[in-house]
Amino acid sequence: MPVYSMTGYASAQHSTANSASDGDVKTASVSQLGLEIRSVNSRFLDLSFRLPEDLRAHEPALRDLVVAHIKRGKVEVRATIESKDAQTVADPSTRILQRLNSVQDSVKAWLPDAAPLSVADVLRLAGTEQTIATDWSKVVVTVAQKAVKALLASRQREGERLATTLLDRTSQLRALASQAVPMVPKLVEQQRLRFLDRWKEAMALTEGAVAPDAARDRALTEATAFAIRIDVAEEITRLDAHLDEIERLLKKGGEVGKRLDFLIQELHREANTLGAKSAALELTHISVDMKVLIEQMREQVQNIE
Repeated sequence: MPVYSMTGYASAQHSTANSASDGDVKTASVSQLGLEIRSVNSRFLDLSFRLPEDLRAHEPALRDLVVAHIKRGKVEVRATIESKDAQTVADPSTRILQRLNSVQDSVKAWLPDAAPLSVADVLRLAGTEQTIATDWSKVVVTVAQKAVKALLASRQREGERLATTLLDRTSQLRALASQAVPMVPKLVEQQRLRFLDRWKEAMALTEGAVAPDAARDRALTEATAFAIRIDVAEEITRLDAHLDEIERLLKKGGEVGKRLDFLIQELHREANTLGAKSAALELTHISVDMKVLIEQMREQVQNIE
């Protein structure tokens, strides 16, 4: 299965030609249904609809369609209906003008200070009255299916880019981990020699008051304790295991966003521990570089479904 991003956009349209008559006046118009779906990242599936009144009854069907294909993200479904007459400016009929005049008189009887209708108001209201009702029940779901299909394709393309980026970061983390592994034995050996030199200096100052074997054993004990404190083999092993699981999930695809987010937290914990155990500037630099890469991965994972 592919990896899907929660960010995407898609739209679909459908046009219908209509004709009607108002007395001796014949009216031709084209009605267009437009549907847009936008989605961004969210912890859960958060659906919202902005539909005209003519499509309110179809919201349950649209909701079922979206839920069947999208599992996470903040999704907004917006629909519009536009009617374009054959004429550039509609010519209001006498009946409509009489009705608007009657409604205006009724309003001014109750609200004397109300502003009178302007020409633009009359044309807009007349256009609404003359709009030919269209039954969208047969096409609204079909248009929504096209938009959802396009949205899934958009989210898949973005998901593939995110997966590529994450795999690149995992490779860089593995490279940093491979640099850290050989550093620990060298540091342990350096510290062991340093302890031995210090004990030799201490023995010289005590003029033989301390037995050489006891001094050497104490130095080796201190070196062993130091080796245990700075040993990052366990952290590197766990980090590699988390990286293996991230790569497996990205290849598997599907709804992996939440599991990836958890693994990113675990990677950050291991990088922190590695930095806390650092006994050399080189290891500190590796830990910081790891944290930078992991933070970049966290930002990308936040957008995966």
